Amino acid sequence: MQTGDILLVDDDPDLLKLISLRLTSAGYRVRTADSGEAALAGLAVVRPGAVITDLRMPGIDGLQLFEAIHRQHPALPVIILTAHGTIPDAVSATQRGVFGFLTKPFDSQELLQLVASALRLAGGAPTDSSEAIGEWRAGIITRSPQMEDLLRQARLVADSDASVLVYGDSGTGKELLARAIHRASPRGDKPFVAVNCGAIPEPLLESELFGHARGAFSGAVQAHKGLFQAADGGTIFLDEIGDMPLALQVKLLRVLQEGEVRPVGATLPLPVDVRVISATHRDLDEQKASGQFREDLYYRLNVVSLKLPSLADRREDIPLLATHFLRRLAERYKRPALTLAPDAMALLISAPWPGNVRQLLNLLEQAVALATTNVIPASLIQGSLREDSSALVPFEEARKEFERDYLVRLLKITGGNVTQAALLAKRNRTEFYKLLQRHRLEPAMFKEGKPS
Repeated sequence: MQTGDILLVDDDPDLLKLISLRLTSAGYRVRTADSGEAALAGLAVVRPGAVITDLRMPGIDGLQLFEAIHRQHPALPVIILTAHGTIPDAVSATQRGVFGFLTKPFDSQELLQLVASALRLAGGAPTDSSEAIGEWRAGIITRSPQMEDLLRQARLVADSDASVLVYGDSGTGKELLARAIHRASPRGDKPFVAVNCGAIPEPLLESELFGHARGAFSGAVQAHKGLFQAADGGTIFLDEIGDMPLALQVKLLRVLQEGEVRPVGATLPLPVDVRVISATHRDLDEQKASGQFREDLYYRLNVVSLKLPSLADRREDIPLLATHFLRRLAERYKRPALTLAPDAMALLISAPWPGNVRQLLNLLEQAVALATTNVIPASLIQGSLREDSSALVPFEEARKEFERDYLVRLLKITGGNVTQAALLAKRNRTEFYKLLQRHRLEPAMFKEGKPS
């Protein structure tokens, strides 16, 4: 998505050209489509910041186009233009979620104001002229339609104070998204405090979150301000909230309900003003049903839920991410610019990535550490993927690798004696020779290592 991109849809070529010129002269980048079908095809490739569409068109009309867009991209603003507009049409359209409705002939300034408002609310334009475009989402590198839709929703929710629950597998960038929401929010200039609920031992977690008074327990020689107090006025990010013990869930719920914390050992509560963003890779619905997660806390945290896609679901981002990581790694290791060989990039794109973006970064760092040239070959990438026990290779490749390793082991045991090796493998000599030829193994290579 480009920040000022507009998709303009109209079956009238003259009107399409006229509106396009007006928007272009106002500084927007405009793509056009002469039908609803063409617009949907274009949306599958590039997501705009807003859509402007005629209402009456052959085939898919403006409202049908809106409904198709809204099903897949609920945060993408759609403005409908029509020469046949009536009050019932406008009411119906806005009730269904259409961002704006203008009747032809329309005032150009009114259209431009509506477009600016749509882009601003959708996160596609800064609310302040001094704000750098896209600064709030710095560090999130993507051209994935899925990610762009998610970021559009994140930008919308950032303006509110609603609690957000981010779902996503390990390594998908949950904290990065939480920081982006914080930066885009009115609390952006206040503290952002991140805490991993699963990484702190249970006896210490309450004290870390809510603080403790002096003498509250053995070793508490002075009062300690908790993380909620440290985040006062800003945002606290509770990562792996699904790992929080039940006893502490009760106390967290009280903080959210009453807006105050009671440090361990203290007699009086302390007021806090904190926005809560939480995240988990667990199925909280399942934990709620089994009694491992409190239902009342679940609904307090899950006012808005955002689901981060796995790296395998956004493979178009892999070349972008790889290039970005290689640039950073080159700077860190004081190396010249690093690139991937084309077949190495192809391996990255086709890999399963159970560890997501974090795994990609780790693999590239390993490859850079071992690379002797500035172009990283496929062999290094393949080696790193194989060493990752969680990575899967295609069945044929796995079978070939097993066959070769098995044959090498037999030849080592028999010192290159094909007859003995074939007997151990329970294959006839001719068939065994064919296997050796398939893997280009020469028995003579193993003669010197023949056991006594």
